[in-house]
Amino acid sequence: MSAQSVEAYAESSHMDSGSLPDWVFPPPDGFTADDFLRMRGLPRHTELIDGSLVFVSPQRLWHDWVLDLLRTELDRQAPPEMRAVREMSVKLAKRQVPEPDVSVVRAEFLDPRRTYFLAEDVVLAVEAVSPSSEEFDRETKPRRYAAAGIKHFWRVELEDDRTVVYSYELDPPMGAYVATGIHHDQLKLTVPFDIEIDLTAVGRRR
Repeated sequence: MSAQSVEAYAESSHMDSGSLPDWVFPPPDGFTADDFLRMRGLPRHTELIDGSLVFVSPQRLWHDWVLDLLRTELDRQAPPEMRAVREMSVKLAKRQVPEPDVSVVRAEFLDPRRTYFLAEDVVLAVEAVSPSSEEFDRETKPRRYAAAGIKHFWRVELEDDRTVVYSYELDPPMGAYVATGIHHDQLKLTVPFDIEIDLTAVGRRR
């Protein structure tokens, strides 16, 4: 967090510098995942990327609509051994705890008391790109998901008022994602299970 953002946080929270929480001031080597998961009082949807806290800006309405559609349809269409969840932290590595917009996880790891998943629990990670998070969603987070071994990744974009899904699958020997498709209007895939989603339904009352 930059000095400017510390001041902004203090002003928005009506705090002086002496009453700021400890997490405002990172250690020299950055926070670890265990540090992050013990923190209290963080703004909603804060992530840990490369040891630094990343805060979420206000989102467009499209972002909420597309996440609602994808989470609902993925959960409905998933086999019994998998479930879809929204905005749950995933501990990837020592200094990496992102929060995918939508995740498909193995149902055996679901517990109402859980506050985060491990990388091996996750089958698919989905990120809907926002103007304030383009670099993270398009470059940084996919690299971290691939390095952690999450097999499937989708990047969702709003292009000319149309929802487009870019799908990727992990190439294990390379440790990187390879593109498997660009989906306009209709998303139809057979991995990680048979999926068919009408992307024109984003924002439509069901």
